[in-house]
Amino acid sequence: MDYVSALVPPVVMAAFFIGLVVTIVKSQGGPNKAKEDAAVDAALSRAESAQQTPRTEGA
Repeated sequence: MDYVSALVPPVVMAAFFIGLVVTIVKSQGGPNKAKEDAAVDAALSRAESAQQTPRTEGA
């Protein structure tokens, strides 16, 4: 029975990982793709503008 207790954790982790991958693949595209792309574009533009803005800190 030691082999069963040794195999259970990897099998459980593999099942959760497969479920995660399936969920990620299913959520790609579809009707929410434009909304997700717009959110990513907005976040990137905010990051770029914050990076280009010079900081004025008190010396």
